Amino acid sequence: MNTVLTLHDPQQARTYYAAGVWQDQTLYSLLRSHAQARPGAWALRDSTRRLTWGQLLEWTDAVAADLAAAGLRKGSRVSVWLPSRVESVIVFLACSRNGYICNPSLHQNYTVAEIVRLIERIDCEAFFGQRGYGADGTRAGAADEIGAVKSLRRSYWLEPARDSAGDFPRAGGAAPQSEPDTNPDKVVYLAFTSGTTGLPKAVMHSDNTLLANGRAMVQDWRHDADTILFSLSPVSHHIATVAIEQALVAGMELVVNDLPSGLKPIDWILETGATYVMGVPTHAMDILAETKRRGLDKLGKVTVFYMAGAAIPREIAQGFLNRGILPQNIYGMTENGSHQYTLPSDNADTIVGTCGRACGAYEVKLWNPENPDIEAKRGEIGEIGGRGGCLMLGYFNNQSATEKSFNAHGWFLSGDLGMFDENDCLVIMGRKKDLIIRGGHNIHPSTIEDLAITHPAVLKAAAFPVADERLGERVCLSVTCTEAATPPTGAEILQHLHNAGLSKFDMPEYYIALDEFPQTASGKILKRELVEWVKQGRIHPSPVRWAGDDNKTAGKAN
Repeated sequence: MNTVLTLHDPQQARTYYAAGVWQDQTLYSLLRSHAQARPGAWALRDSTRRLTWGQLLEWTDAVAADLAAAGLRKGSRVSVWLPSRVESVIVFLACSRNGYICNPSLHQNYTVAEIVRLIERIDCEAFFGQRGYGADGTRAGAADEIGAVKSLRRSYWLEPARDSAGDFPRAGGAAPQSEPDTNPDKVVYLAFTSGTTGLPKAVMHSDNTLLANGRAMVQDWRHDADTILFSLSPVSHHIATVAIEQALVAGMELVVNDLPSGLKPIDWILETGATYVMGVPTHAMDILAETKRRGLDKLGKVTVFYMAGAAIPREIAQGFLNRGILPQNIYGMTENGSHQYTLPSDNADTIVGTCGRACGAYEVKLWNPENPDIEAKRGEIGEIGGRGGCLMLGYFNNQSATEKSFNAHGWFLSGDLGMFDENDCLVIMGRKKDLIIRGGHNIHPSTIEDLAITHPAVLKAAAFPVADERLGERVCLSVTCTEAATPPTGAEILQHLHNAGLSKFDMPEYYIALDEFPQTASGKILKRELVEWVKQGRIHPSPVRWAGDDNKTAGKAN
């Protein structure tokens, strides 16, 4: 019996099963199938351990047995505050086996106090952590603070050294006494949203809502057991969850981002023989910059590079195409997975400029941003809404947030703006909340950022609002630059934007070059932090003004 309240609808479930979107498989049952069919094939790898499917199953069973012995029951929440290491994946699979709900989304940049608040919110019963991990995990008493959470039955503390398991159950330990939970519709995953817009909500998924996405992506991109998948995103981020889904569906080896000492991500990609890399655009920018620095015309054996989590600059996507690597241009959220993507058969313009079409487990419509119960007209920018088999089962213990996420027609509202091109491929225009309104004129930051990134000195770009008494908001463009490059001046960046085709009505009126951007643990640029930094006087953007053929910095923009 499921004791957690969700959006699961039996009538809708029958439709998904009939269409093959949902199936009688769990994360754990797929693991067991691969272990039975190919026990000696490689399944999971970190900096020092490489496990076969047989070894992964044995270790998963040992963890499941230990959790059961601690008194957990179906529906118990299990939180994971670990870096990307094989144990992070094993706990998730053990939860699927026993019917527990895995909460893996505790990021490295969280403090102990934040961890305590989050696991208290979900009445966590088992906790896995690494000593010294986190924003302040090295301070005395950190483990005791977490261990004092009243709902906890058991805490496991791992040592940083990968060859020292600490409290973590060892492979080959006691076998589980119960049969595996074979219900693919149980809640198995609870992830806090990445928090770019405020207090994170706790997203719930079942085995089926997760695997629906993984099955579609494996089928559409023709991955198989010969694929080697490397996730640049940490296991605490949903992109890595999508990686786990695909690895289990295809039976491919998953390499987590746990770099051996002295190696850069590009070195680990080359050493592992990865053929498929997953990450966010900032990862892609860094990898592409490093390939240029090293003079590489290829990226080892990589043929596909997944990019999601933020709009992908056209320049970056084109840079991979130029090296024989197909960018997998993705749009999605923790709530609905990587549901929208380009295909290997798409032409370069579609891959570089759009996020393709919805996968077979989802459908998308655009809704009027001012009234989301009215569908946007053809050619209009609208709020992206969706529904389907890879959609979440709601927000844990938050009925209000769950209800407010849907319009009157039952479509989940993403908070993102987009438009369909002439081929019905989705073009992302940015977050609805990121929209900059200058005197009633709507300015989409992604348009400015995509053009700014084409400047040879610019590595990353973020456009954000600066408050203005008369116009409400003005645009500030911030950039970081490639290694050893001289940042362009305000006049130079405006000229570049003009030459690249930016409308004079969308021109930035403030500009600043930074050493680095504030980012979430998953690599998304935190624009709200940039806004706060300006308010607090931590950064001081310079006023700039586009004046036709003459660019000049001005003491004050008019």
